[in-house]
Amino acid sequence: MSVESKVRAVTTLRLKEMKDRGEKISMLTSYDYSMAKIVDGAGVDVILVGDSAANVMAGWETTLPITLDQMIYHAASVVRAVQRALVVCDMPFGTYQGDSQAALDSAIRIMKETGADAVKMEGGEEILDSIKRILTAGIPVMGHLGLTPQSIHKFGTYSVRAKEEAEAEKLVRDAKLLQEAGCFAIVLEKIPAALAERVSKELSIPTIGIGAGGACDGQVLVVHDMLGINKGFSPRFLRRYADLYTVMSEAISHYVEDVKSCDFPNEKEQY
Repeated sequence: MSVESKVRAVTTLRLKEMKDRGEKISMLTSYDYSMAKIVDGAGVDVILVGDSAANVMAGWETTLPITLDQMIYHAASVVRAVQRALVVCDMPFGTYQGDSQAALDSAIRIMKETGADAVKMEGGEEILDSIKRILTAGIPVMGHLGLTPQSIHKFGTYSVRAKEEAEAEKLVRDAKLLQEAGCFAIVLEKIPAALAERVSKELSIPTIGIGAGGACDGQVLVVHDMLGINKGFSPRFLRRYADLYTVMSEAISHYVEDVKSCDFPNEKEQY
């Protein structure tokens, strides 16, 4: 395989160019090789190896328990499948808050051990030192504002953020700080659509929305949610594009029936 054929088509620069020409950015999560191969092959621009793996892959109630080693395992699995999409890996809780050197060490591990293209970090001014230090190493950073799940115990709720003026103004300030620091894009999660539109217009870097309205420069969903594999999560912003829970359940039940009745394997399915 030639070097050229290994180079992914989507880069941080291309995302900026997409915003400039008004082309929306598609982003989905993936956590394993097989799913990432499907997602990438379908033309998704950005694949997020999210710390939501703690929820959908491991069954934890929050994203806090997932470790750096586990995120590296998931991200490396995804990268091996991807040919085109930009791969962004979440930095998990505890790897960058309060210690910029630890943040840099964690980001370097992710980049070296996974082959991902960038990292994503939750927060604004309070983590700015860590973001700047990571950027000085040449590691691209995607920001994340609004509802930041790693801070769930601080918020005490997963409800919409920045509805009040003070929090909305802080979000705008934080977004501009992240842009000035050098972030290449910012996820805006579960904030009023009007606020997301304002931020998207005032920034030159792309915004990726989840529950933040249609004016963002792109959209992201958890792949298990939009495919209908996860049935226990139904926020207003989620559109289910399939009902794989039912499809898979019926297929597995059919398999069980065939095994019990000795219908599987038949003569053509053996050696």
